[in-house]
Amino acid sequence: MTISAHPSLENTEHPITFPDRANNFEPDATNLDTAGIFPAPAKAVSTDSAVDVLNFAIQAVEAGRQVALCTLVEIRGGSSRSLGAHMTVADDGLYCGYVSGGCTEAAVAAEAIQAISKGHDRFVMLGEGSPFFDIVLPCGGGVTVAVHILREIRPIRQVMQGLHCRRRTGLSYNPGSQSLSFVSGKADAGWNGEVFLTSYRPAVRILLSGRTLEVEIAAKVAQAAGYEILRYDAAVGEVTDETLIDADTAVALLQHDLELEIPVLDAALRAHPFYLGALGSTRTHEKRMQRLRDLGHSQALIDSIKAPIGLFGHTRDARSLALSVIADIAACRQAALSAG
Repeated sequence: MTISAHPSLENTEHPITFPDRANNFEPDATNLDTAGIFPAPAKAVSTDSAVDVLNFAIQAVEAGRQVALCTLVEIRGGSSRSLGAHMTVADDGLYCGYVSGGCTEAAVAAEAIQAISKGHDRFVMLGEGSPFFDIVLPCGGGVTVAVHILREIRPIRQVMQGLHCRRRTGLSYNPGSQSLSFVSGKADAGWNGEVFLTSYRPAVRILLSGRTLEVEIAAKVAQAAGYEILRYDAAVGEVTDETLIDADTAVALLQHDLELEIPVLDAALRAHPFYLGALGSTRTHEKRMQRLRDLGHSQALIDSIKAPIGLFGHTRDARSLALSVIADIAACRQAALSAG
């Protein structure tokens, strides 16, 4: 078995009604009167992965920097990012992450740098309803970003540890006490009374079974998309470890040997991944289903297998099949997130 890990995170967008908290913003960080007083914002890393953004926060704190965690806490109209999207900004001006499509990040970083210097959290409104008339979001909507000065890095470390163990985690931000706390388990992004909750899910893991050209190319496509890859080759005696298959795992069988794939399917059906697909014709799938029924699996469970695999239906070349499979997995992931 080979493993390629690429951290990923999904946040589910929830429309909210945002009360008078946004009146707490201080827009003078972008005024010309303060130009030159604070470090100029500069992008350190281009990423929209919350895992990468939180890691950047930990590394900056460990390097002795003061750090602000900026979180998208309100969406008015359209938005290019989901509720709970993050930026991390250090007091030297370096930042990473996105709370919009790239058009407001420098302004948010400037606000964060000034908030750090003053020692107080703040809210920043941008786009529709904002005092920054010269910052217009392309989507025509507006956003509010909470700028929190990290006074305690432990909650973020707990989030990272939980995700490493493939557990759902969250952060709870209380603007009244200007504090951040760790949340174990599910915590959908949104306001819960006076606190804002952000949810983190483990990285999407894709188990690819087989030793084919299709597996080779699918692994490259999935890796480029930031997914964690497990590769099994039953032909060399590898045994599927069903403990590595969870609700954030997709299983794709891209091999041409029914005998080799049955043990993988057997393990996957017991572990309940969010996606399970297998390559093969209608006749092959009929034989596959009978073998699985003989092993005691119900027809309802067997029907969860996507066969033929992929989003595009039948394909005749490895590249198209790889794109079809990874796109199908991404679509099922989004559907699962939308369903909660």
